[in-house]
Amino acid sequence: MINQLKIGIKTIFLNLGMSLGKMTNKQKILEFLESVRPVRTHHELIRLGGNKDGGYLIPNDLADISTCFSPGVSDVANFEHDLSSRGIKCFLADYSVHEPPIKNRLFDFEKKFLGDKNNKIFMTLESWVKSKDPNGKDSILQMDIEGAEYAVLCNTPLETLNKFRIIVIEFHDLDTLFNRVGFEVINLAFARILKNFVVVHIHPNNTFPPLKYDGIAIPPIMEFTFLRRDRVRKISRKLSFPHRLDRSNVLKYKDYALPECWR
Repeated sequence: MINQLKIGIKTIFLNLGMSLGKMTNKQKILEFLESVRPVRTHHELIRLGGNKDGGYLIPNDLADISTCFSPGVSDVANFEHDLSSRGIKCFLADYSVHEPPIKNRLFDFEKKFLGDKNNKIFMTLESWVKSKDPNGKDSILQMDIEGAEYAVLCNTPLETLNKFRIIVIEFHDLDTLFNRVGFEVINLAFARILKNFVVVHIHPNNTFPPLKYDGIAIPPIMEFTFLRRDRVRKISRKLSFPHRLDRSNVLKYKDYALPECWR
């Protein structure tokens, strides 16, 4: 109820041409949208993790990948379970739970949040990767950490990010792109990934509808899939949304395709 109220208030402000802070210049938002526009590569997309929340589309480029790092467990680990069936060891982390919801010999669980510092409750992505897979060159990162992804990405060395071949992240509060300060934070986080990765898929989480202003529609929560550039031989812009493998995150809410301005 509180989240719905927050979205309602934000919508009213945007319809009035206002924000809780200074509005971002429209051209800057359009340039950002162009930078994250999804592309099709020679790797077909496959779905792992089931047909509801917790399932993601990733490139079918899993050969020689031996590990996955997955912070933000909560009560779902179907994606990691599917990877383990392919022989991929999964490192999971979440301070809010005591153990993963699925027993699996290829799961390694750490009771900590991912963050921008190391202490009894938090750990950085860099320290986690160094402690678990220091010599790894090709891994998967699947991250759903409720908004902490921006601090993590901005504080993770590119050397660590480049150890991942595939990155899947659920980004939160994307509607703050309309706000100048929010835009700078989000843009900085994406810029770090885009140095060496391309976006191969975007899927809006249908928990909240897109917020619209001045011809731009921004879903507050979206799942992004990235593929490292050295794994890409061919790029095409010929895509259709939703993808045939996309599924609603929440069945009781209306679903919607990726807004036109993002593709």
